[in-house]
Amino acid sequence: MSNELDLRQYMAIIRKRLPFILILVLLSSAIAAVFSLFFKDPLYEASTKIIVNQTASQLATGQLDLNQINTNIRMIDTYKEIIKTPAILDKVAEGYPELGFTAEELASMIKVSSVNNTQVMTLVVQDTQYRKAAETVNAVSNVFRKEIQHIFKVENVSILNEANLTDQPSPVSPNVPLNIAIAFVVSLMLAVGIVFLLEYLDDTIKTEADVMEYLGQPTLAMISKMNPEDVTNSQSRRATKPYKAGELERVTIEK
Repeated sequence: MSNELDLRQYMAIIRKRLPFILILVLLSSAIAAVFSLFFKDPLYEASTKIIVNQTASQLATGQLDLNQINTNIRMIDTYKEIIKTPAILDKVAEGYPELGFTAEELASMIKVSSVNNTQVMTLVVQDTQYRKAAETVNAVSNVFRKEIQHIFKVENVSILNEANLTDQPSPVSPNVPLNIAIAFVVSLMLAVGIVFLLEYLDDTIKTEADVMEYLGQPTLAMISKMNPEDVTNSQSRRATKPYKAGELERVTIEK
């Protein structure tokens, strides 16, 4: 017999240990659901959008300088890094002490992104309280708008929209269905892997085919496994069976 398992053998192995797979998958999914619902704090997200536009002189004359626009677009990556530096965040921490964040804490909270080939940046802050997240992202945006004009002599930086402090959005995290789905898939893969590993490590002989493969001899007889109840019932039937005179089972030979 080949050492390689065909599809039917794979399915037989999975069916044999299906209860183990189901228990592990259901248990993992339940743990993920309980952790997401009762142990993980919900996170709320607030965002602002900032645009780095043409210079004030160009806006006044109505001139469209494509080179200047392309330069502004290429500078977006630089602005994204500057936002998270002490040059900006130290001033946020000093100017807004009511937030209670240090520059290092602000740097870990802020996410900055941009759409390709645009001059628009999006600042996102997550916190367990939506109002605090909104106040923080608005503070960072305002400080950046003021300070970047001195750092790069940029004349026209505008905040397109600020986070609304009165909104009551739903939390963005935890995503319970997604967490359960991830736990389901990962635990299923892990369970199947464990099942095949156990099967690979199991070198006991179980079938007539195994005897022929490893010993090269045909099977002469097999001893069936019996339950204790079956043994008891067999003995009871034998004890109550009537015997007739002359039966060899009733004859004893003395030496």
